[in-house]
Amino acid sequence: MLKQTITGYTLKVINESMGVLIDETFMDQIQYKIFLKMIHGSIELGNNLSFYNGDAFLVHIPNKILINSVIISNVEDISISDQVKSKIESLVTK
Repeated sequence: MLKQTITGYTLKVINESMGVLIDETFMDQIQYKIFLKMIHGSIELGNNLSFYNGDAFLVHIPNKILINSVIISNVEDISISDQVKSKIESLVTK
């Protein structure tokens, strides 16, 4: 089961040069999982991440930016420098 914070399920997508691209909190675990699967599918298939909820939430991130971003879920108190360092280390080990 996913860890739930008091404020819901959190998701951040951070790009080294562009900063925070997505910083969302989901109250519904199902919506959270669907959004995570959309991000994972975009990365694996090499597609852009495009999503519109029909109301007020529109996201379009080109794949070349998405694959060079750090994606964090349900994490608190981690600095951006720690996240970028982790991304660099993962790229070096590939």
